[in-house]
Amino acid sequence: MRKFWLIGSLLAVLGTGFVALLVVGVFVVAGNLTGGGAGRATGLAKGSVPAAYQALVQKWGNLCPALTPALLASQLYQESGFNPRARSAAAAEGIAQFIPSTWASHGVDGDKDGVRDVWNPADAIPSAASYDCELASYVKNVPGDQSANMLAAYNAGPDAVIRYGGIPPYSETRNYVKTIRGLEESFSAPAGRLQPSEQAAAAISYAQGKLGTPYLWGGTGTAAQRGRFDCSGLTQAAYESVGIDLPRVANDQYNAGPHPARNELLPGDLVFFSDDLSNSRAIRHVGIYVGGGYMIDAPRTGAVIRFDPVDTPDYFGATRVTQAAAAALPEPGASDSLRPVDEDREAARKKAEAKEKAGADVGGVDAKGASAEDMGAEGGGAEAGGGAAVAGEPSGAASPSPGAAALAGAGVGPRRAD
Repeated sequence: MRKFWLIGSLLAVLGTGFVALLVVGVFVVAGNLTGGGAGRATGLAKGSVPAAYQALVQKWGNLCPALTPALLASQLYQESGFNPRARSAAAAEGIAQFIPSTWASHGVDGDKDGVRDVWNPADAIPSAASYDCELASYVKNVPGDQSANMLAAYNAGPDAVIRYGGIPPYSETRNYVKTIRGLEESFSAPAGRLQPSEQAAAAISYAQGKLGTPYLWGGTGTAAQRGRFDCSGLTQAAYESVGIDLPRVANDQYNAGPHPARNELLPGDLVFFSDDLSNSRAIRHVGIYVGGGYMIDAPRTGAVIRFDPVDTPDYFGATRVTQAAAAALPEPGASDSLRPVDEDREAARKKAEAKEKAGADVGGVDAKGASAEDMGAEGGGAEAGGGAAVAGEPSGAASPSPGAAALAGAGVGPRRAD
């Protein structure tokens, strides 16, 4: 009964056109929408940790029962975005953001080269895991979830956790625990079927309403930008329309939920593309899956928002957006203030500001329309191939599978987000 109610809701939101039929068809094929919930994760999600650090995170994330590789990855992502040269205003240093006094007492020589180097991930990642597990041992007799108590001890100190018999009533500590646990699912390889997104239909409806809109590098759909978007601006706006705030750029949006396999995609999943299929930090393009092997995306300068195929050589993976994971990510447009300073990105930002003041035109698009984050993470060359663009919303279709007429003019080949 619930399945038919959900299908009816999808039709009500999307109307009776081609996309509605396609979405319903894919949901029906997906089988029981409410059964087979995800089991406990047993490893890291594909590409979620940069390849250079994946073995370290996998190894040291199993150092003690309270720690998992995904939990350790969540901390590293939250602390530095996996940037081994990150430095914060509070003098925290390296990929794990140790302050000098903590490093002096808890840093370990992870690679056994005789040097404890906070800037070397081979030392910093083992040190972070060792510190976590040391804290877990201090609070092991405290009631409640062992991992949550460990994270609370990391933020507030073990004495506070012991004194309060669990997570202390400090808003900062509770938010920290919630954030790291919320991110954990986005770094975990799913062990079972993922639940469908409740907001998928409305997010697709928003994106469908933008078909035919010209692409704008750095575009977020503002009135000053005449309602134009780039790839991550479109996905951000689509999910904002259903009450979920996503980060500004594609590689951070990848961490907004768990990651279904290609054969488990459902409409509303975000789909990602990269030239480096081993590293989510290298992602450069994102779209919204609508079923039948197609997505709605804003592909590149000179094109419009349109349907594009998902199955291209640069397909990286997908994310099923969840409220908890999205809420744990850096606030939209505020990642520079929430992350330690990345010297390379800061230099790029200042250079972009100088160009903007000089009235420079970047990539054929006025630099005033692009954010520093977008310039740093989504800049690139022109698309190879692509075909003609869809001029507007497609007409109704009699089949849930995309046909040549329904997708006439849809782009083909790899995308390059300008």
